[in-house]
Amino acid sequence: MLIDLFGAAPQRDDLIVSGGRRVSSTQIVDQALAIAAAFNARGVGHGDLVAFQMPTGIDAIALYRACWRVGAVAVPVHPRAGAAQIADLIDQSHPSLLVSHAGSALADEPGALDIADLSGGEAPEVDGRDSDDALVMFTSGATGRPKGAVHTHASLVVKTRQIAEVHGLTSHDCVLMPAPLAHVSGLLHGVLVPAALGAKAVLMERWNPTVALQSIEREQVTWMVGPPTFFIDLMDDPAFDPERVASLRLISCGGAGVTPAFAQRAGQELGAVVKRTYGSTEAPSITTSRFDDPAEQMIHTDGRAFGDTRIRVDDHGELWVSGPEICRGYLDPTDTVRAFEGGWFRTGDLGVIDDGWLTITGRLGDQIIRGGENISAIDIENHLEAHPAVSAAAVLGEPHDRLGERVAAFVVADEAFDLDACRQWFKSRGTTSFACPERLEHVSEMPVLASGKIDRAALARWLTISGDELG
Repeated sequence: MLIDLFGAAPQRDDLIVSGGRRVSSTQIVDQALAIAAAFNARGVGHGDLVAFQMPTGIDAIALYRACWRVGAVAVPVHPRAGAAQIADLIDQSHPSLLVSHAGSALADEPGALDIADLSGGEAPEVDGRDSDDALVMFTSGATGRPKGAVHTHASLVVKTRQIAEVHGLTSHDCVLMPAPLAHVSGLLHGVLVPAALGAKAVLMERWNPTVALQSIEREQVTWMVGPPTFFIDLMDDPAFDPERVASLRLISCGGAGVTPAFAQRAGQELGAVVKRTYGSTEAPSITTSRFDDPAEQMIHTDGRAFGDTRIRVDDHGELWVSGPEICRGYLDPTDTVRAFEGGWFRTGDLGVIDDGWLTITGRLGDQIIRGGENISAIDIENHLEAHPAVSAAAVLGEPHDRLGERVAAFVVADEAFDLDACRQWFKSRGTTSFACPERLEHVSEMPVLASGKIDRAALARWLTISGDELG
């Protein structure tokens, strides 16, 4: 087994803390082996894809481990993904097995098995190569259609080792992970790095700052990774006290809203090193700062590349990256051709590089990052325009103090199509709940450029005035 999560790291009695449970190194191995045996009994093995939808917790980790034990490819589904997203994921990946839990959207799919029913039999360890596929993780693209990024064992191992080294982490550290383990950040920081080091991982199924404060204090959490939303919530919680977070020493932030002002406030109030990180599902944590880099670089840039990773900016300002941690491509070869060229991944992000330090300045695509979740504006527009009352729609990210961005929609529509009607429409279409617009503005017509395209810059300016003044 190439990603070795079955005993290479020091053993501990509290490797995973989740939902009131404490699971030891031995217990998570036993659970994973039982699931792997059930996979084997059903003929699932080397190279087969296993899709699963689980809340952030112990079962999700056991499923990752079980997949890799038998040489299968893990296909995690976001816990909040709806029927539409799941149908598209299945259509693209053709998984050999679906694993769900009670109440999940995936449980409604024909043939889906409940994780509680997976146990028994033999679980052979499969020999493989570093180049074997280990993971298919779906990410929202500028086209609005989810794309399945394929990572190998080698790419995940390289990034796991690099994160531990760059952050200066050891088995004595403890991470609090509130992000879904179906995110690449959740997988790396909540599953792989703790397992490789024998460090404690404290998992949260749902984000709650009051509960997070209790966990940080009780478990002596030393590092966290996530969007600014989490840390703003912590600092603004009525129960916040610097003494309760005294164990924190490192905070790594990505996504919208990682401003110098936020970093300075978080550093002062949380008493930790706060640094920016840039990455994506395809190219996880591609740049960051070492824990001992100058503070000025940590909060004013998105960091630098490490090891064999390379970054460059083309003539149009788009960031290209290359390195051993980059995914090998997408499930759809057409997507791969569009995004990869000569060993380089075209990120779709705009940036500048100064003496090796990267600063992201914008995005080529119209993607919204709400509380660390990537949302395709085009996908939301397509959903809106499918409603019989809507003749045109444009969706933007509206700056938000806590979330970084929230979804704002402009529509040419009947006045009866209000936020409540919008929410009901998105729910009926099985979309992810956080992708539904949170601000809805009616306009008589869309502003357009000379080219005929929607003038999104004008709409962005209009976000600063009241809806009564629009159109």
